[in-house]
Formats: sequence, C-alpha cells, structure tokens
Amino acid sequence: MKYQFFDRDISWLSFNERVLSEAARRGVPLLERLRFLSIYSSNLDEFYRVRIPALMALHKITKEKGKKELLSEVKGIIEEQQAYFGRILGGELIPALAENGVKLFYNQSLPSEVTEQVRMYFLTEVSAFIERVYLNKSESFFPQNNHIYFLVSFSGKQRKKAVVNIPSDALPRFFRIETESGCYIVFLDDILRANLDRIFPGKSLDGCWSFKITRDAELNLQDEYEGDIAERIERQIAKRDQGLATRVLYDQAMPEVDLALLLDALGLKSANVVKGGRYHNLKDLGILPLKKASFYYQRWDPAACVVNESVFHQMERGDFMVHPPYQNYDTVLRFFNEASLDEKVTDIYITLYRMASDSRIAHALISAAHNGKRVLVFVELLARFDEANNLRWAKKMKAAGIKLIYSIPGMKVHAKMALVKRSTNARDVYYGLLSTGNLNETTARVYTDHILFTADKAILREMELLFLFLKKRERPGPKSGRIRFDHLLVAQFNLLERLRGLIRFEASQAQKGFFASIILKLNNLEEETLITELYKASSAGVRIHLIIRGICRLVPGVPDMSENITIRRIVDRYLEHGRICIFHHGGNEKMLMGSADWMERNVFRRIEVCFPVYDEAIQRRIHQMIALELKDNVQAVTVDEHLRNIPLPDSGERISSQYAIYQSIKNYDD
Repeated sequence: MKYQFFDRDISWLSFNERVLSEAARRGVPLLERLRFLSIYSSNLDEFYRVRIPALMALHKITKEKGKKELLSEVKGIIEEQQAYFGRILGGELIPALAENGVKLFYNQSLPSEVTEQVRMYFLTEVSAFIERVYLNKSESFFPQNNHIYFLVSFSGKQRKKAVVNIPSDALPRFFRIETESGCYIVFLDDILRANLDRIFPGKSLDGCWSFKITRDAELNLQDEYEGDIAERIERQIAKRDQGLATRVLYDQAMPEVDLALLLDALGLKSANVVKGGRYHNLKDLGILPLKKASFYYQRWDPAACVVNESVFHQMERGDFMVHPPYQNYDTVLRFFNEASLDEKVTDIYITLYRMASDSRIAHALISAAHNGKRVLVFVELLARFDEANNLRWAKKMKAAGIKLIYSIPGMKVHAKMALVKRSTNARDVYYGLLSTGNLNETTARVYTDHILFTADKAILREMELLFLFLKKRERPGPKSGRIRFDHLLVAQFNLLERLRGLIRFEASQAQKGFFASIILKLNNLEEETLITELYKASSAGVRIHLIIRGICRLVPGVPDMSENITIRRIVDRYLEHGRICIFHHGGNEKMLMGSADWMERNVFRRIEVCFPVYDEAIQRRIHQMIALELKDNVQAVTVDEHLRNIPLPDSGERISSQYAIYQSIKNYDD
C-alpha cells in the first residue's frame, strides 16, 4: 500500500493559521489577541529564514511537477494568511482599542495635538540613532536581517534615492502619549516619517516606503572536527545576518520603478519579493504599551510545589514530577542551588540546550564550581537563534572552572537532563532530573512541560552512562552500540527500535482481538518510518489519539490506512510543549515522556532522551491531563484529512483544557 503524507511545510503553515485564528477570537483579551498576531508574524519570519531557502533550492533542482509547484503553493497560502492578518488588525483590533480609549495610529497622519511631543521625542531620542545612506555607486549599503528601513525618493532631475534605518533595535517600536482626550500610540516608523525634513534638510521629498530583508538563518559548519568549535560558531553567527536574502518585504505602495532600483542597488534580484503593508515586523504588536488589566489574560498564579525539606530528601522517598507553568519552577532551581551548597555533593552533570538570558541555573553551576564541586556541562552551541546566548554563558562557565563539552560535530544534543552525585557514608548516591523541555526558567513561564525528579537507581545508572559517552564528544557508532539502555530510550541507540516495537505490539494485540490503544502528545510528527507504523497499527484496529501542536505529516481518517486515528491541535495562552507517549500494552501500560519529537532530525540526527514513568501517582496525574486535552472543545481543533483546522462542536459542557488542568493542579496542591 502506498501511504499518504502531508507536506511538512504546508502542515506548518496550517499550524500558523491556527495561531492566527486565535487572534480573531472575540473571547480572547485584546492585548492577547495582538500577541497572537505577534506570534504569527514571528513564526513567519522564522519560516522565511529556515524553510524558504530549502524550498527555493528544491524548486531549482527538482523535476517533479508537484514538488516544483510547492514554492508557489506556499507563497499562495502565506499571501492569504497575510490578508487575513490585515483584516483582523485593521478591521477588529485597532477599532477595539479605540473603543477602550487607546488610539493606535495605523496608516494615518498624526493629529496636531501630538505633533509637538513627537517632534521633541525625535529631536531628543530618535535622531541619535538615525543613519542615512544614498544609493549611488560611491556608497555601499548592506541591510541587516529583519531590520526595518525606509527607501526615500527625492524629486528633481536626478531623482536620488536614500535608505534610512528605523532604529527599532535600539528604541521602543511604539511611543505612548497621554493627553486630556485620551491615550495615543505612535509607531516609531511614523515618528521618522513626520521628521524626514529634519533627516534630509533642504531636500524635496517625492516618496517614502518601508522595506526589510529576511536572510537564511542556517549556520554552515560542514561538520568541522578540528579547532575550537566555540570560535567557529562565533564567526558563523557574525556572518549569519549576511546570509542569502530569502525575502524582500516591501510596502506595496512603492512604485515598481523604485522597487526595481532598490533590488538592483542591493543585489537582491533573485530573492523572493513579497508585497506588504506600510509597517513591517508586526511581531512588535505583542509589546504594545497598554496598561488596562482587562487587555490581558487573568493571572493564573502557579501552584506552589516546593517543600520545606531538602529536594534530595523528598526524592529519596519516591519519584515526583513538576508541571510548569501550572506549578512554579522553584523546585528545579532548588535542585541546583542545593547541589551547589551541599557539602556532600561532589559532582553535577547537565545538558543545556536553550538557556535563559540571566540563567539562575547557570549561576548555580558557577557557584558549585567555586564551592569545589566537579561540574560537567554539555552545552549545545548550535541551538538555532540561541547560539550567541549559549556561547556567552559557555565562556562564563569555562572561566569559573566548569568542564565544558561542546556540540558533537554533525549531531545536536537535544536531551534535557541533569545528574547529581553525593557521597554519604562512604558510598555514592545519585539524584536525577529529566525533562520534556529546556532547563530554562524564562520559557518555563509559558511552555507546558513535565520534569521528573527521580532517585531510581536503574534510570540514574543509564543517565551516568550517557553522560560518560557525551564526555567523549563522539558520534554514536558500532562501538557505542554496546551501551545498553533498558529503561531510557536514547536516539542513536535504541529510541527508534523501541518505539517501533511498542507500536507493533499494540498492532499484534489488536489483531488478536484485544483492546489496543496509543496516545501521543508531540510538538511535531514528521518521520515517515514511525508514521507508517502508526498507519499499520490503525489498519490492525489500534485506537490512536494524537495531540500534535505543530507539524503533522500523518493524514487521519483515510479508510484502510488511518480510519482509527484522530488528531487534535491545542493553541491557548501557554505553548503546548510536553512530549508524552502512552501505550496500553495489554493492560501493562507503558508511559514515556521526553525531549524527542517524532521528526527525522530528532530520530536520526540528535541525541534525545525519553524516560519511563513508573510512579503510579504521576501516571494518574498525566492521565488526568491527557483526558482533559482530549475533551477540550474550546481551544482544541481537529485536523482533518485535508489539513484543515476544524472547530469542535459544543457538546453542552465547554472544556478548556489548560484552565481545567490549572484548576485541577491548584486544587490538588492546595
């Protein structure tokens, strides 16, 4: 049988459409709707930086008609979504702001009552950051990635052109003005427009249009093995903003002759040229300076889960799990803080993929090193868009005497785990932490994740084996295959084999007439080998429920292929991030959690760790969460066989899973 698969990029755009639809929902507070527009815009920028270069290359080299037309199809979808974006912003949200006493100037001239304040703000603050360049043969200009600029045209015989930066990287994008008649918010762009005569004194202006360039984001290290990888990455980061231009986004009011001149002057004729509006980088809408409490989600105070006793003592009594952001992150921070101060702790091991900009965990590790502990940190320097921050922290930790292990050539370490060794009564005792998400206290406020604290000796022994392997900084090979993992599922060792085995067991149970089910909650489902196994299991009669936030290449509901598979997608105030796999397994249920999505990169090109959940109380809590997510008929949609986001019918009882989970955890912990 020939199995069907959704295209990964079309599927991703389907997810971004779901984000956009949340901005259109009337029940969402006003600023939160603007934030969903912001998230959509930021996601689209990343898509152009990461995926469009691949689609451009595919378009050039492929001869298959379907694949050759894919770039055009993607552009068409984005164009439709951008039009929808404009209708939501201009037709709904800006009028709603005005009804609430906030005037956001958008495609409008500034009124006289704010002119003087705008002028003074320009003269005292903005003008310090203005740079102007005339487009002629004697001047060279290279626009930075995703920075906003004006193309300014002058009247006269020579019709000169100039480029002016809009310094939103140095100043707030919005200027708030309070007057007796109300609150006004002005784009930084419009402050420059109103003062072009001061930027170009004595010039006769003919036009002014905004544009920005989006560039390829991939770092190209070509699996280099020699030299200091940190230095090489630092050089590549410096070059990244000079990468291939994948999009020129311009104000569609710009005359074609001026656009052609701009593209020629900047050497951008081969880039994707995309019509836009008067303003770009609308991801900044999420930081509009609004103060009214009703504009925001009602605050959910995270449940307290920090005990008065030592975290290590609590772990000795049994496994427990923390569920941020429903529960606070204090227990995670205490794990590292206690390890730093505990005189019996001798060693700390940790993998770090994306670190907070002011990481309390990194500070604790540095203190631990100063306190005489042996600290080993595997820091992934190739975490996309976080390379510079990770590199900055790597330098600080190295200076503190921490043993650093950098990226394995050609293979990212995406596992989220930490191990602490204590010497008590002449013996070593281990304590472990395993997470579905990054050890990052900033993202923990908005990403739903699950963090296991365990003193299970068998699991900890396997964690130590993996750290010892990572310490060698080698790619897994035939010799590394001798490392045996019976409890952990580790990509490059046993993850693919074990997952296939678990799916096939369910299929065999169904074929024998027994009940069989699989529940998967993932960020992305893309890898064809595992999807094919799910198709086969569905055909055998296994009931399969998928909760997939983003990319999903599996086509549900197709007779004789996937009629027993349903897909849900949840978008709400928090970003769904936990990865959970539940296999009925003949009544002897197998519950796994971990860092790995089911994508080709996670399975074949990364070190990932999935861990078993053995504690029955934790299993019950996870089941309660999953049950609520499968009942969600407010924030969840189903994904159908045409990749459409289909709202769920109102069954009488309206269930929003994130709110229900928060209430459940809060009441339980109280």
